Amino acid sequence: MLTISQISKGFGQKTLFSDISLRLLRGERIGLVGPNGAGKTTLFSIILGDTEADGGEIELERDTRIGFLPQESAPTGDETVAELAASTNPELTEIYRILREHPAPDAPERIEAIERFVQLDGYNLEAKAKRILAGLAFRSEDFNMPARTLSGGWIMRAHLARLLVMEPDLLMLDEPTNHLDLETLGWFQNQLKRYSGAILTISHDREFLNAICDGIVEIAHQKLQRYTGNYEKYLTEKAEREAQHLAAYNNQQREIAHLEDFVRRFRAKASKASQAQARLKQLEKMERIAPPESAADTIHFKFPQPQRSGQRIATLQDVKQAYGDHVVYEDLNFEVEKGQRIVLVGPNGAGKSTLLKILAQIVPIAAGSRELGHNVSVGYFSQQRVDVLDLERTVLDEAMDRSDVGANEQTVRTILGAFLFRGDDVFKRVKVLSGGEKSRLALVKLLLAPPNFLLLDEPTTHLDMPSIDALIGALRDYQGTLIFVSHDVHFIRAIAQSTVQIQAGKVTPYAGDYDYYLRKSGAASEQSGLIAGLKNARPDGSALSEGRHPVVSAKERRRLAAEARKGNNQKRKRFEQRVAELETLILALEEEQAELSKMLEDPAAYSDPEAARELAVKAARVARHLKEKNHEWEVAVEELGELK
Repeated sequence: MLTISQISKGFGQKTLFSDISLRLLRGERIGLVGPNGAGKTTLFSIILGDTEADGGEIELERDTRIGFLPQESAPTGDETVAELAASTNPELTEIYRILREHPAPDAPERIEAIERFVQLDGYNLEAKAKRILAGLAFRSEDFNMPARTLSGGWIMRAHLARLLVMEPDLLMLDEPTNHLDLETLGWFQNQLKRYSGAILTISHDREFLNAICDGIVEIAHQKLQRYTGNYEKYLTEKAEREAQHLAAYNNQQREIAHLEDFVRRFRAKASKASQAQARLKQLEKMERIAPPESAADTIHFKFPQPQRSGQRIATLQDVKQAYGDHVVYEDLNFEVEKGQRIVLVGPNGAGKSTLLKILAQIVPIAAGSRELGHNVSVGYFSQQRVDVLDLERTVLDEAMDRSDVGANEQTVRTILGAFLFRGDDVFKRVKVLSGGEKSRLALVKLLLAPPNFLLLDEPTTHLDMPSIDALIGALRDYQGTLIFVSHDVHFIRAIAQSTVQIQAGKVTPYAGDYDYYLRKSGAASEQSGLIAGLKNARPDGSALSEGRHPVVSAKERRRLAAEARKGNNQKRKRFEQRVAELETLILALEEEQAELSKMLEDPAAYSDPEAARELAVKAARVARHLKEKNHEWEVAVEELGELK
């Protein structure tokens, strides 16, 4: 479908990639990864024909339709949301323009446009567009709104809907998850799993790449490497490749040193001169293995710790909050204790960001009380935070403005580098930064002098994976209280210790991490669905009308109870079997781990560096597998205990 042959591209003195090649077949799902600045978006632009390569060729099969979602700033005109989503080709866009400009039913232009609209199956496309818009969390009343009146994130969702309606042969997505909440992201991933075309996506969301990709392509060090499997498999295979490369390189370097030593010692000796010359020719003909590329340094730094607070951080009592006639919260009661790390989850528009703003005292409340505890200082991060930046300062000066923390310039520059401000970037004026860069700078300023109560709204947007890991490391060391909203599941799992679900103004706390919430909320939904089904079921299988209750005999109740017990017993047996299987597997893995550890402790194992490296990689793989199975065992045991 798509063939990239020996493409090269550079800007000025900087080469992004040189002689890279890639072939994408129909139906393949490839994630394009690499550090910021490696050239991922530029490669997209070359494929789309918007940027010219310095060399090489791009070939597409005839009649291949490409759908592209940019990372930011997709265009809009006067069309409605539904019209935008249904405009799968330029002709439909033109038809919608004619219909808007000629509203009279008997206008010749309108009649002609409607006839062509019917020929293009426009009504079915509109119906499909509305279904997909609903999946992306648009309400029916949004469909006829002018698209240009939406915020940037919602405009991107409308364009994403258009691509899903279009169903192109090749779907090219640049950071498609940036503007999606967790619930919408789950729906979107399921759509992509059912999608029949090929996918090429740039993303820094590990869970998204794990969910949809069957291959990973990495751009780094001006080269392109392809890996089979999802992101986790890519990490494993990359580590194995690097270990093999390092071992082969070291072996060759030893051989080269041995040959050079022989030539140096015996070149001038008549009896050995011919042998020395032969080794010299061997050296000249040897195909040298390139030294391993130096990986980006792992960023390790510690942010200063905040002052201590009291045990009670914040209390909301009987709070009402509304935007005009739209009531977000009514009689909201919520308490935050010292040291909590809470993730807020729920559908878009449920009130997650609003709750952060209420706690940060950013928005007024119509009723109730909002109190902070003793010695509590609040730090709030959102897109609005960029307004506090001094646009005339340089990036470095703006970061150094937090002089109260006593950080020296080198420390501040290291932290700026972790958030993608590297080299001369620190001398840019704040006013020339993009929106994403300003957000990252605001995040740096916040973390250089962190308060003891942090409220973060989507802090990982615009960060690459090393920077997300750096932020995770900093927040793990952070000793204050944290509440955040994020759609990055990897980030959530790394940071959150408890979960609060927000839906329709109702706040439901879960005393566990995100996986615990998924298990419990899923079980609760299943149970409530079963109860509703029993309450509303008729003997013929149809549902009772709203507000009526079935009359169930004592015999029928006993029968239903017996069926429930039977189902519970069967489920318990499955979990008992699973626990037993996991215990057997864990025992075997522990034995294998012990054996590998013993082998690695033996100095003789390092006589062959390549074998030693393979042994270390195997030991790491077993340790990772053991950790996964132990987690599965804990979950299964907890579920089994509840069933018993």
